Amino acid sequence: MSAESTVVVPAKTEVAQMSLPPPAPPGSLHLPGNRKTRDCSQSPLRGLAIPSPVPTRRTRTFSASVRASEGPVYKGVCKCFCRSKGHGFITPADGGPDIFLHISDIEGEYVPTEGDEVTYKLCTVPPKNEKIQAVEVAITHLAPGTKHETWSGHVISS
Repeated sequence: MSAESTVVVPAKTEVAQMSLPPPAPPGSLHLPGNRKTRDCSQSPLRGLAIPSPVPTRRTRTFSASVRASEGPVYKGVCKCFCRSKGHGFITPADGGPDIFLHISDIEGEYVPTEGDEVTYKLCTVPPKNEKIQAVEVAITHLAPGTKHETWSGHVISS
């Protein structure tokens, strides 16, 4: 008696090939529907170098705080400040590059706005200590004709 073994081979199935359209040239792409591109105004912070990571009063070392507090007091004008982002820049009164300002280094009851005269001290930004930032910032004169906001949210006109 001989046993025959039967090998079952599955039948070939045809796989449906999907036909994709050729990619469109880059210049022919359009936004779907009635969408239009937005016209955005130029941000005053665009192009200014923000230190990374942003050093705050909380993360600053004690020795850096002591060095800054012993330094001279400088005068300048607030170039811009964004409360929601928590930073801005000061233009020094004696000229030179704009100086970074963090929200944690502002002293007083008002949020700085463009044109406010401020006094500040300087502190280096780690890790390389090549950049500087303003610390102990105090508003000395509010910009005339502008609305100023307190940290609690009240708005006054100057």
